[in-house]
Amino acid sequence: MMIYPWFWICLWFSFSYSQQFYDKTSCSSDMNYPGTKYTCNNSSSGNPCQTFFVYRANENFKTISAISNLFKIDPDRLLSINNINVSDSRILEAGHEVLVPILCTCAGKFSHANFTYTVTQNVTLSEIACGIFEGLVKSITLAEENLNLSENDIVRVPLKCACPDEHYSNNGVKYFVTYPFIEGDDTKKLSEKFNVSVEEIWKANNLEPNPTVYPNTTVLVPLANKPFINFNIPNSDPPTPLFLPTMPVEKKPKTSQFKKLYILGFITCFSLIVALLVACGLYIKALKKFKSDENRRPSTHRINSLNSCSTPTRSSTNSCLSPDFLVGIKYSIGIYTINELKNATKNFSENNKISSSVYKGLLVDSSEVLIKEMRFEGTRKVIDVHSKINHVNILKLNGVCYGDDNDDDCSWSYLVFEYPLNGSLRECLSISSGCLNWLRRTQIAFDIATGLHYLHYSVISAFTHLSINSENIFLTSTWRAKITVFGTSEKFVHRMGTEKEYIFAFGVVLLEILSGKEVLDGEVLRESVKFLGCGENEGGCFDQLRKFVDPCLKDDYPLAEALCLAVLGGSCIEDDPLHRPSMDDVLKILARMV
Repeated sequence: MMIYPWFWICLWFSFSYSQQFYDKTSCSSDMNYPGTKYTCNNSSSGNPCQTFFVYRANENFKTISAISNLFKIDPDRLLSINNINVSDSRILEAGHEVLVPILCTCAGKFSHANFTYTVTQNVTLSEIACGIFEGLVKSITLAEENLNLSENDIVRVPLKCACPDEHYSNNGVKYFVTYPFIEGDDTKKLSEKFNVSVEEIWKANNLEPNPTVYPNTTVLVPLANKPFINFNIPNSDPPTPLFLPTMPVEKKPKTSQFKKLYILGFITCFSLIVALLVACGLYIKALKKFKSDENRRPSTHRINSLNSCSTPTRSSTNSCLSPDFLVGIKYSIGIYTINELKNATKNFSENNKISSSVYKGLLVDSSEVLIKEMRFEGTRKVIDVHSKINHVNILKLNGVCYGDDNDDDCSWSYLVFEYPLNGSLRECLSISSGCLNWLRRTQIAFDIATGLHYLHYSVISAFTHLSINSENIFLTSTWRAKITVFGTSEKFVHRMGTEKEYIFAFGVVLLEILSGKEVLDGEVLRESVKFLGCGENEGGCFDQLRKFVDPCLKDDYPLAEALCLAVLGGSCIEDDPLHRPSMDDVLKILARMV
């Protein structure tokens, strides 16, 4: 089954969205970088879109009339768009921002708005790009479009712009406004100007949170409605201080002042170092004394009263674990009694059973929990793993119970986890009311992949088996996914134990998210996505894809994204582990859909 080559098509497709890059290099730079020109899909060629960019009044173009002449736009239209109810000859304040409507066209790999400028004096391309057009185009782009520039020449000016593709349109984005930064600008101010979240701006331009931006560079502002600039943004710069009368101060020789500062600094640093060394010594001494006292102290605390299961006799009826087991964790997780868990699960009734050895419970404080019954020898491994975990997509371990106090068999224990409000992924997929729309499904897939990537590269060794299935993935009140880490399975160590193995499990879950169906057999699953290798009959392939997708979505999903998920899932379940993608590849694709 030739699914794996499709994966690379899908990887290429994931980069074909109009999610652009921010080019932080100087407007006059003679090098092309990602973001120097905005890319577009070949499918968009010949289909221009209405969008806008921001231009600021300056000494050469200080009226609406002058700006409209520069961009060959009807001045009345410019007045209307910018809500200016005065003559187009009124002089605007320097720096006043004007919205300019444009038609953006995709040509080849890049989109731009075509303008011209007649050279009337001896100017450079850099002065035209960065001065006259305020960084809405880079000088390298002008150089590529215009050779042998001379006076009275007509310069072709392809200004930077972009059209929202299907992905953004489905998310309500209708316009990308091209915005050139000036000194003192940042993305937070920009978000307030256009009433759009700063995260959306970062995402549309592939920016890290709270990025540094530079004058004469541009970003795209994604908007659901026609733009309106809020000019009432408070100025965060400190006000210019007023003139204050000063009193004459007797000047002292600078060398004397510097000597005193050096001496004072040296004495301060030396004192701090001595104090730190003394504090460390006292702490180490106190810690040794504490450990010595702990070793001699009889078992009085409820944790220290627990005995080891490895001994044939029990010196306490409280539990089965030795205090050594809880070193380092006794202050980080809760201890539950078996009676608390019995009350929470109605004595571990079948109605509270979620899956094999996993129960849903309601504690006396009305908090819902997930309770996993497991053999004692695996408990330590799970707690050890969770002591290293800190991730939003991993189910949190709240506490532990060490079995029935009155039971001589100390081979069983219970782990108590948080229980997200919307239950398991399997439950939600089984509901036909359509609670999981397409955006939620792609976000869930990305959350699962993010959690697995974190576990594999940051926490768990390659010999840990993760039980990844739709029953062990849970959804929060905001439909974000959390995966469970219940421990290791020794029988899988030889066969599994690598990233490629839980990539297979992830692929199964991904296809369940796409189809809504529960997968019980790997071979049946491979047969169900065999249509991905049809190649010659694209129409039939898409028809089969539509049949495969969960019918409760009712065609309310992007067909291209559905194909991408199907291809990705099919690649993950390839027979040959070497043909399966890495989690890095998976994240690259899914990140483009959320």
